[in-house]
Amino acid sequence: MDYRATLNLPKTSFPMKADLPTREPEIIARWEREDLYGQIRQARAGAERFILHDGPPYANGDIHIGHALNKILKDLIVRYKTMRGFDAPYVPGWDCHGMPIEHQLFKELGLTKHEIPQMAFRENARAYAQRYVEVQREQFKRLGVSGDWGHPYLTMAQDYELTILRVFRELVQAGYIYRGKKPVYWCASCETALAEAEVEYADRTDTSIYVKFPVISPPPARTELFKQPVAVVVWTTTPWTLPANVALCFHPQAQYVLLEGPPHLLVASELVERFTALLNTVNVRRVGCITGKELEGLRCRTPFGGRESVAVTDEGVSLTEGTGVVHIAPGHGHEDYVIGQRYGLPTLSPVDHQGRFTKDVPDYEGQSVFEANPNILSDLKSPDQGLLLREESVTHSYPHCWRCQQPVIFRATPQWFLRVDEGLRRRLLEGVRRVAWIPPAGLNRIAGMLENRPDWCVSRQRYWGVPIPVLRCQPCDEPILDAVVIKHIEETLSQRGVEFWFTATPQELASGARCATCGGSTLVKESDILDVWFDSGVSHEAVLKTREGLRWPADLYLEGSDQHRGWFQVSLIPSVALHGQPPYRQVLTHGFVMDGAGRKMSKSLGNVIAPQVVCQRYGADILRLWVASCDYREDVRISEEILAQVAESYRKIRNTFRYLLANLYDFNPQRDLRPLREFPDLDRWALHRTREVLKAVTDGYEAHQFHEVWRAIYQYCVLDLSAFYLDTLKDRLYTEPASTAKRRCAQSAL
Repeated sequence: MDYRATLNLPKTSFPMKADLPTREPEIIARWEREDLYGQIRQARAGAERFILHDGPPYANGDIHIGHALNKILKDLIVRYKTMRGFDAPYVPGWDCHGMPIEHQLFKELGLTKHEIPQMAFRENARAYAQRYVEVQREQFKRLGVSGDWGHPYLTMAQDYELTILRVFRELVQAGYIYRGKKPVYWCASCETALAEAEVEYADRTDTSIYVKFPVISPPPARTELFKQPVAVVVWTTTPWTLPANVALCFHPQAQYVLLEGPPHLLVASELVERFTALLNTVNVRRVGCITGKELEGLRCRTPFGGRESVAVTDEGVSLTEGTGVVHIAPGHGHEDYVIGQRYGLPTLSPVDHQGRFTKDVPDYEGQSVFEANPNILSDLKSPDQGLLLREESVTHSYPHCWRCQQPVIFRATPQWFLRVDEGLRRRLLEGVRRVAWIPPAGLNRIAGMLENRPDWCVSRQRYWGVPIPVLRCQPCDEPILDAVVIKHIEETLSQRGVEFWFTATPQELASGARCATCGGSTLVKESDILDVWFDSGVSHEAVLKTREGLRWPADLYLEGSDQHRGWFQVSLIPSVALHGQPPYRQVLTHGFVMDGAGRKMSKSLGNVIAPQVVCQRYGADILRLWVASCDYREDVRISEEILAQVAESYRKIRNTFRYLLANLYDFNPQRDLRPLREFPDLDRWALHRTREVLKAVTDGYEAHQFHEVWRAIYQYCVLDLSAFYLDTLKDRLYTEPASTAKRRCAQSAL
């Protein structure tokens, strides 16, 4: 007898193999044909809104695996909120201005900014950015990310640029914008100022030196200690800043001792043993002691320039390294600048935009500051000077430009700043404490940054961006910071386009404008553009407040953990300055993507995994399942081995669905569904476990802990169902007559 014919064997058209690389593009094409996103918006019209505001990636190349992690996390949340009944629109955006686009385009053109006119370059830059908006849009859609892809926001769009100008004017009107000469991060390679968020730290080996500053005038409080020649000893890791020295800074409460010379050497008492050990001298006699406060009024001869260096004090002077004396060059350091302002010291910065010494330092004129270092050391050693006590190599964390990876310098130049005064800082800190940070440690991180945040340098010396809409008086160089004049410029550009700024005369932009300081009418346009971070920082104004279906503030911002000093902060500052509250209610941050060994991905290591390749080989759903399985609160890992494991997990989950479907081939719910009271205990247990899993999954989604969702579902499919329940059901499903209550109860549970 053919016993096979007597069994109710599983039947389904659901294929065993997913064939995701082939089928996913067909599914996405169908979504587009049917306008699935538009249908969802229509179905959710009038429901409570949930707004996740997209942080704009740069339109300057193909997407990478970090982009995939970010966009898929956003999509998981938006889809979940939609399924829960919220109206959850998703408007993607792109950052289209600034150095990231310039850098890539100059590489593509094989030119420098000095070899192409600005207007020609801007035309090329707009086309370049638009090209990569299209490229990245298709790549994001291939990941299965749902959104309003037909109407993204672009920072180079006319309406967006006008919003940037409006917010700048409102900040001017509120007294936050000023022009001043103070030290900023400067990239000599890119020839522009940099924001703190555009600086990355990497180890660099430099020469540190101990150098003598001969005393030429003793401090009034203790002249008796300076009857013999004395030299103050300074330790520095940036010898090239010595030509800009104007002061020596001591700790006011520290004790400083004179070590017997000649000349007598003045160093902090706490560092004497370390200092003498470095010089291979021991048992040096101490011939005097004086406090840092008593040293005020002392004057020394600077090693370069023939100037006097005055003694000042500050409690920030370190007594754990060096000599306890800091050389102060206000033109080359933020802390130095603050001390210099307190004492009314000059801000010298004899370095040009290419990082080369100017004619103010004739011995090194034309040399880059790093090229000049060995020459400076040689001159300090020379018999004429005899000021160098010791030199040694030191490896330290040093700021580098995030684009060209070259070391940056601090350089004082006239720049535009957004003032972060104590009042604004207090309101910023109050604002972030009202925000829900995921994970909670994000609050401590951003609060720590805000507590010490300097004024925001919002100007850049580049070609591609939104102009700073300010006219300056040519005779006196004073900017016309008049909101009425800036408003006039805005109105002109709204009619003629923002590009008109670069070809128009000052009279065409704001006829009749005059300098409030000298009354002059000969005006020039500001040549700097706004920091690209200012562009993205006002996206909540340009998008949330203007797009139908959105609202301000957003429910959620979601970006990488590096954005605590980037987008989260630059969005916060103008929002709190103008409106008194943050532009977001929640902020979620994720880590970076590393390779399987925990190393940063780089082409040189050959460990880069592109999302496009993953989609071609495995399918986007495998990439999405990898994202869901990661604990994004820390850095996450990806490798071929990890992807293979995820694909196997996907296969097990898919086969669970296939088994359920295959055993329902003859089941009609309207006809065959059995009431719960008839269920055997095993089926009741299975439904109970399903409810427990549903709760765990919902709790995981509510907490944005998707790895908990994945774990609950995977374990349920593999342990509860495949390994136990479904295996136990086989007798009932296969051998009972098709319509018996036992079999129909099992099918009802399935």
